[in-house]
Amino acid sequence: MPNATTPANFASDNHAGVHPAVMAAIAEANIGDAPAYGADRWTRRMNDLFRHEFGAESTAYVMFNGTGANVVGLSLMLRPYEAVLCPATAHINTHECGAAERFLGVKLIPIPTEDGKLTADDILPRLSVLGFTQAAQPHVVSISQVAETGTCYTPAEIAALADAVHSRGLLLHMDGARLANAAAHLGCSLREITTDSGVDVLTFGATKNGALGAEALVVLNPSLDGSALFLRKQGMQLASKMRFVAAQWVALLTEGLWHANAAHANAMARRIVEGVAGLPEVSLHYPVESNAVFPRLPGHAIAELQRRHRFHVWDEANGVVRWVTSFETTKEEVDALIADTREVLSLG
Repeated sequence: MPNATTPANFASDNHAGVHPAVMAAIAEANIGDAPAYGADRWTRRMNDLFRHEFGAESTAYVMFNGTGANVVGLSLMLRPYEAVLCPATAHINTHECGAAERFLGVKLIPIPTEDGKLTADDILPRLSVLGFTQAAQPHVVSISQVAETGTCYTPAEIAALADAVHSRGLLLHMDGARLANAAAHLGCSLREITTDSGVDVLTFGATKNGALGAEALVVLNPSLDGSALFLRKQGMQLASKMRFVAAQWVALLTEGLWHANAAHANAMARRIVEGVAGLPEVSLHYPVESNAVFPRLPGHAIAELQRRHRFHVWDEANGVVRWVTSFETTKEEVDALIADTREVLSLG
């Protein structure tokens, strides 16, 4: 049972460990030597698996972290006088320390949203500056899948946004740090919510889904791929011992491990929701469509629960916290959080 000295973790899926199959794949890749910089059999196998998931014209490049992947991905799509339209809550806007603006010299234009998701109606009014030489020129729309609010874009929503973006000569970038969770929730393939929906460049995350440390830049629009090898190197994301990163992807993309991990995390989030449903002092701030739950709680309950479990306060003014589950979250941990929530509220 969690307590103040051994709190259960619901702060982030980044806190989770490494899936045993991924760790085994790394250990297997450590036997003997292999060519550096991607000229190895693990990277070749990884590339085959990515093409299977995203289409024959897609190209994948392993990266060390999501910020680096986002910066390199955006660099394929932008000139220094251009701008990125994104939700105000977007990770590139709030949690990457201005990396895109610093290293690419471009402007981010954050757009307020109700649920972390952009629509064509959000984008089109901001394109009136196209051609006006005194304004940064919007050229990329960046969305997150899953959004930072835990909500998911459906294939139809992405396709509608892509159509609107492309019709004005812009490009669509997707930060897919939790793409696996979205696909598991929507019951669709990775390709359906990326390639087939009109995404041009994708950042695909594995670290939150059982990897030790593995992200990928996936170029879905072949016309943008020409400079990727050079910009990855210049962006400090080229791994010399690439086999160890690629091996993690091979493990996750083999026999649907990525999906199983994400589906379990999502199921644990749903278990939390079911467990606190009906409590009069608990309400959900956003729909639960992935592995994140955003309940609104009384202030006294937040303070006491943080003594027993690790989690972040999302919106202090409104009493909204964030509980995140992972592939290794157990039913027992979830049930302890539910029980403690009920107990703390009863003491109110």
